[in-house]
Amino acid sequence: MATRLSRITTRTGDQGTTGLGDGSRISKDAPRIAAMGDVDELNSMLGLWRAESLPAGIDALLGRIQNDLFDLGAELCIPGHVAVSERHVLFLEEALERYNAELGTLKEFILPGGCRAAALAHVARTVCRRAERSVVAMEAAEPAQTGDAASGLEHGAEPCAEEGKHLVGIVNEPLKQYLNRLSDLCFVLARALNRAAGQPDVLWSRRPDDSLDG
Repeated sequence: MATRLSRITTRTGDQGTTGLGDGSRISKDAPRIAAMGDVDELNSMLGLWRAESLPAGIDALLGRIQNDLFDLGAELCIPGHVAVSERHVLFLEEALERYNAELGTLKEFILPGGCRAAALAHVARTVCRRAERSVVAMEAAEPAQTGDAASGLEHGAEPCAEEGKHLVGIVNEPLKQYLNRLSDLCFVLARALNRAAGQPDVLWSRRPDDSLDG
């Protein structure tokens, strides 16, 4: 049965705390909340990006990624819960390979820009990088629990990445990998969108335009 949200304003966060999916409450400035917020912002950025007129294949790809990011956010919201697995990472890697194969070899750094859709792809890329950094910061701030709370996992042990499994205080490796690959994909899609629009990559110049001097 679908979840129905009958009340949007609850007033339970008026004192600066918010509830997690496991029923616990933490401060709104906690690293976990920062990571959740950055992932939410990333998903919103993808929604804005999709408001552009995009090739059907890229729009469908971003639509699936938005759903994956919602699940990823749920994983962050429920400490120990696993929603992102290696198959999600593989999906991004395959998309990366497919779209990059159609592009020419880069011989210089490129600057964000070109057509509007490509520029938005670069904004999404930078938001994704921030989300990845936030997750790493969260992991450093929440050391792994041991014993019964972590189902017997010792600190530093490799977590199981199967969907639906539960871990406490350990960031699922595929979750971090997913954000890393997604930022790379955004870069490649920016180039693909410029190519589809008939615009060249905006190259970084080793020697800025001399006409700007004096």
